[in-house]
Formats: sequence, structure tokens, C-alpha cells
Amino acid sequence: MSFLDKAKKKIGDFADKAKDAVTGDDDKAEGAAETAADASSKSTIDQVKGKQGILSKIQDFFTLGYSTKEDLRELDKKLRDSYYSDFKAMRHRWEEISLEALKARQRNKDEYKKVIQVMDRVGEKINRADYGYAGLMDRKGHIREEELAKVFNYDKALGDEVDDLQKSVEDIYGLVEAENWTEAPPKVRTVKLMLLDIEEKWDGREKEFRPLEVS
Repeated sequence: MSFLDKAKKKIGDFADKAKDAVTGDDDKAEGAAETAADASSKSTIDQVKGKQGILSKIQDFFTLGYSTKEDLRELDKKLRDSYYSDFKAMRHRWEEISLEALKARQRNKDEYKKVIQVMDRVGEKINRADYGYAGLMDRKGHIREEELAKVFNYDKALGDEVDDLQKSVEDIYGLVEAENWTEAPPKVRTVKLMLLDIEEKWDGREKEFRPLEVS
């Protein structure tokens, strides 16, 4: 093999190694992205299952008829903690969205800030609430089944709205990641309206429980 041929072979070998290295890095990056996406999906699924599990336990307690007020207070707190955890995660995600809007010099950047303000307000209302399913038992420990069905369905619907809100936040995050600033603004307004609706329903949740606690 001539010197020129040897040189060409070395250059070829070097190019192949470089290509393999780049491909390997791409595969690692792709694998890491897929792992992160899988972890995010698993986290969301676990959160939904967590709320459903708590609601199922509440329903079982009433159906079986052996729950105490302490049991119900604990479950109600777990349910509210689950909602509050959802809001903290959404708040963190929205900080990222708002920062990107600021960097992109979006004219409606104040709308992103307003969403954080409403999100904080609703989250704190959920965190500080001190009422719940214990009010569905009278002073003798009897369960009020009609009131239970009404309030239980109310909570399930409220949980569905929180899940829908999370999905909307993630949709906007995807648009921001893709720098799609055309479709994002109307969805931001929709998220704000969804938050206000959840706030109104949360205030209504207190009214659903409160009349039961006075007798």
C-alpha cells in the first residue's frame, strides 16, 4: 500500500469514528429526551391515579359505613394536598413559559404574569381550606348519603378541571418550546379563564360543605 493510500485510509477511519461519535451522542441525547418525556408522562399519570385513589377511598368509606370524622379529615387533606401539588407543578412550568415570553419580547407578556398571580391565589385557597368530608357525618356519626353523592360528584368534576388545566399548560409549553408565538396568546387567555372557573368552583365547594356542618 502506497503512502498516499495509507493516508487516505487513516483519514477515512478518522471520519468513520467521528461519525460514530456524533451518532452516539445523538442517540444518547434522543434517549435522554425520551427518558425525560417518559418520566414526565409517568408523573402525570401517577398524579391522576393518586387523586382517583383518594376519591375511591372516600367513596369506599361511605359505602362501607365505618369511616370516622378523623378518617375523612385525613383523606380530604390528602385530596387537597394532591390538588395543591398539581398547582405547584403548574406554577413552576408557567414560570418557564413566562420567562420565554419575556425573552422573546412578547407584547402580551403581562398576560403571562397575570396567569401566575391567579394561579398563586387559587393554589393558596386550596392549601388553606379547612373544611371537607367530615361535615358529611352528623353528630351521631351517621352518613348523609344524598349529600355525599352531591359533593362527591362535585369533587370528581373539579378534579377533572384541574387535570384539563394541566394539559392546557403543557400544550402552551410545547408551543413556546417551538417558538410558536402565534397560537400561544389565545391559549394563554383560555388558561386564565380556566383558572378563574376553578377558583369559582373551589369557593362553591366550601358552600357545599358548610351547610352540613351546622346541624
